[in-house]
Amino acid sequence: MNREKLSAAGEIWRRFLYIVVEFIYGIKCKNLSKIAEMKIITINMRFYLINHCEKQKTGYNKGTDKKFRRMEVNKMLCQFTVKNFKSIRDEVTFDMQAAAISEHEDRIIKDTDGELYLPVSAVYGPNGGGKTNVLEALHSLVTKVLRPLYATSNSEETAMKMKKVVIEPFAFDEATRNEPTEFELFFRTALTEYRYELIVKKEVIEYERLDRIKLETGRKSALFERNKNEIILKGAFTKLKTSDELSDTLPLLSYLGITYRKNEVVQDVLGWFDEEIDFLNYGNPIQELRMAVSKSEEVKSLMLQMIQEMDLDIVDFRVEEKEKDQIEVFTKHVVDEFEAELNLFDESSGTRKLFGLLPFIAKSLLRGTTLVIDELDAKIHPVLLKYLIMMFGNMKKNKKGAQLIFTSHDLSTMNSEVFRRDEIWFVAKGKCQNSKLYSLVEFKNKKGESVRKDAKFDKQYLEGKYGADPCLKRIIDWGRVNG
Repeated sequence: MNREKLSAAGEIWRRFLYIVVEFIYGIKCKNLSKIAEMKIITINMRFYLINHCEKQKTGYNKGTDKKFRRMEVNKMLCQFTVKNFKSIRDEVTFDMQAAAISEHEDRIIKDTDGELYLPVSAVYGPNGGGKTNVLEALHSLVTKVLRPLYATSNSEETAMKMKKVVIEPFAFDEATRNEPTEFELFFRTALTEYRYELIVKKEVIEYERLDRIKLETGRKSALFERNKNEIILKGAFTKLKTSDELSDTLPLLSYLGITYRKNEVVQDVLGWFDEEIDFLNYGNPIQELRMAVSKSEEVKSLMLQMIQEMDLDIVDFRVEEKEKDQIEVFTKHVVDEFEAELNLFDESSGTRKLFGLLPFIAKSLLRGTTLVIDELDAKIHPVLLKYLIMMFGNMKKNKKGAQLIFTSHDLSTMNSEVFRRDEIWFVAKGKCQNSKLYSLVEFKNKKGESVRKDAKFDKQYLEGKYGADPCLKRIIDWGRVNG
């Protein structure tokens, strides 16, 4: 649910909460935390509950809840909302906050303030249903912000990252063609949660806003608001200046990054966009491997560890620099004590894909970043796919709170052993070609019953019981999802 919409009645709710908290004060604070996780409560309310517990010395967030591994998490994707983008007509929200459910509680990322987040989310749906568009919408927003900052860069890496992405509205409705595309993003850095809103029409910025919440205090403040040509700088940005000639296609956030790159708040915000979220493109795995591996022995070491755990019969690899900044990758095999070296091009397509993938997996786990991958399952054996997913769900290995978001068609991993219900998402189109996004934990049947945590997710999905029928036929009972 959209956080800003909820917070509109924040003051009324906060007054009500004072009464509620006093009434339920005798309940253990871990139960208060569960109340705070409900989607009907605003961010400010959750902060209030946490702070109230700490003031009353009830032990919340003091290590008394042993179900969760508490982390020093420095960055996190919290929530993303998009409207009127390609096949997405109506507003959809992708939420990485953990729901108040009981399964796999040891696989949850617990931030320093007690907020709970998911390390993994998988998006399923039929071909052409809009799965890729959900991820592409997020990529488009990040690229829209970052591209101006690297417009003059000669770096091949930034050139690949900054490839222009056209923001296209929903095409199957005459009205939406002339309406803007709307983005809303919540993300966290070390001490702050930010809310960034961007509304774009044919590349022109119609509205833009940046707010922040300090995690230690729960205090919310606005940083800037832009309504077409009117710009208001607030809070920490009050003393900054903007140009009267600011381009209407240039995000104000990008302008601040160019003009005030030494400002601590600007650095904090744009540091997340630039360093804390990656979008993997399989177009050129060798090129990606060079970028990710050639200068990091730590990444290579973790890659080798994962390769050996996957039992790929590869004991080592090396990267050989060539002319014109090119590389060759060689894999080392040992069979019956006989040692042989192969060019990566001579390996199977699955192995080549793994070598394009593993550096980013390793980097994400080592640094605690968010990694977004379209069709993670392509050319990867289901056993290896499960291994990669479980790496993020294993909090002993995922010590920095890394997040993996991906699309997939593979049903061998769609089960209660691998996923929590709130980690499984579906995308499918209705009669008007409009993509809908919803999680398994939200889904209810005609009787209003939720999906059981021990249900056969893959079987029920194939039967069309979740609405996102993977077969190329009419979606079953779409009305219960589409309203």
